[in-house]
Amino acid sequence: MTDPEGTQLFHRSMPFSERLGIEVLEHGRELVRSRLKWDESLCTLGGALHGGALMALADSTGAVCAFLNLPEGGQGTTTVESKTNFLRAVRSGYAVASSRPLHAGRKFVVVETEVHDDDGKLVAKVTQTQAVL
Repeated sequence: MTDPEGTQLFHRSMPFSERLGIEVLEHGRELVRSRLKWDESLCTLGGALHGGALMALADSTGAVCAFLNLPEGGQGTTTVESKTNFLRAVRSGYAVASSRPLHAGRKFVVVETEVHDDDGKLVAKVTQTQAVL
């Protein structure tokens, strides 16, 4: 089941997420989950979701998680560092990203995101640092 309010938040704050078709499953300070449906237009020649599409899913999900963990007075965030490990391909179904805050400080928010396939297998692990604006 999708989270219409969360999906609206993604699409309003990051129009690129709407273009990709990212849907939010849940959003809150401790966990943000979203998904991206496999589509041939987002794939490599081998039929796997492109790494850039997976990174965009993870970055968008992590950005909202960071935003929801802003310190008092914080206006927004921007990604200053992102590290991705790709572990397997997504060739059908959905890629589902789950982001959790590791550190919510005054100047930076560090978020860890896991991307899984429909079988629950880990596809990618992303750690990103978001600067507080």
